[in-house]
Amino acid sequence: MLVSGRLLKYVLFVNLNRSCRLQFFLKKSLVSFFLLSTMAKTRPELEVLEGITQFTTDLYKVLAKTPGNVIFSPISVHAVLSMSYQAAKGTTAEKFASTLKVPTAAAGAEGYNIVMKRLNSVPNVTLLMANKIFLKKGYQLLPEFSNAVSENFLSEVQLLNFAANEAAAASINAWVKEKTKDKIKDIINKDNLDESTRLILVNAIYFKGNWAIPFDKNSTKTAPFYLNKGDKVNVPMMNKVVNLFYKADKKLDVQILELPYTNENLSMIIILPNKRNGLDKLEKKLATCNLMEIMQQMWKVNVIVQLPRLKIEQTIFLNDPLTKLGLGEIFDPHAANFGGMITSNEQLFVSQAVQKAFIEVNEEGAEAAAATLLAVTFYCGGRGGPPPPKKFIADHPFIYFLCENRSNPLFAGRLSDPRN
Repeated sequence: MLVSGRLLKYVLFVNLNRSCRLQFFLKKSLVSFFLLSTMAKTRPELEVLEGITQFTTDLYKVLAKTPGNVIFSPISVHAVLSMSYQAAKGTTAEKFASTLKVPTAAAGAEGYNIVMKRLNSVPNVTLLMANKIFLKKGYQLLPEFSNAVSENFLSEVQLLNFAANEAAAASINAWVKEKTKDKIKDIINKDNLDESTRLILVNAIYFKGNWAIPFDKNSTKTAPFYLNKGDKVNVPMMNKVVNLFYKADKKLDVQILELPYTNENLSMIIILPNKRNGLDKLEKKLATCNLMEIMQQMWKVNVIVQLPRLKIEQTIFLNDPLTKLGLGEIFDPHAANFGGMITSNEQLFVSQAVQKAFIEVNEEGAEAAAATLLAVTFYCGGRGGPPPPKKFIADHPFIYFLCENRSNPLFAGRLSDPRN
């Protein structure tokens, strides 16, 4: 559906590369208002953090309806969509506000400016987040949109000749590869670019961190992982006994464990059903319960932890999920209104949204990467001694999140099969 001269292909690359050497923990759950307000210093930042956590929950609910593993970076999708939000007008802007849970584009811009500067200065781990716009030669961004993306989203702008699609794709892929430390390659194919392409928006996030208390490699043993009530596979299972924040939630029928990285403001949170086949019921409960309460009333206890070593790569096409979240208008060439984006009078819309994500978990930490490519095509995201240790045996499907301060979800996912 390419219309010569009338189509602005705005491919939003949310390139999320998160490289964390041991367990890449994604926390999707909503955090309490108290925790968010403790981290946030301004109202726009708080609005963005609240928006990300709610967006994470909403998007996970949609993605979880597909069987198998799930891995995605909600903040990357949210960030790229928030950049697009800056140029949206009319009902399209209203759809962004309701889906991203951020009341105004200005609040999103100001909030992300603070969030990005903080994430890019986190000590003791590597955590980087970057944005970039690739613009067709001969076109210009409108001043208000240009200022918002450059000053608040810290985005550079590079001019490309999209008609020379092979060279243009190589330039985009090189930037993504660099920002993700070689974890995300070939995020865009030359066939996705042509003379009608006007804009490519990219967000890259990269994380690499070691566990605060690593697993001993000598303790890793082959053990069963139960795919469901009956079927099982043998996988490398990491083991350790450690003092961690833990909670047994009777209402959800789960155990919850927090595994901190060397910077303890970043951690992996695992929500493990008590029953081997309990994931479906858990996800249904999470869809209706107040997730802000999940992380409350956790206590430090000695825990026997068993966690599978894993490596997963996944591509998720986001057009349908985002449409189900209420953002379908941006994909409609007749309804989308991005009148605040470029000086040209062309009608623009988003053609495709895709995210590619990667995670590897081992004894040292976690290595993970994700690339969200919004192929956005615009036309004309006790007592008497210590108690015995708790047992947290993650030998069956579970949900996991990687968060900042238990609140800002950088990655989120579900492990159904550690072999994939």
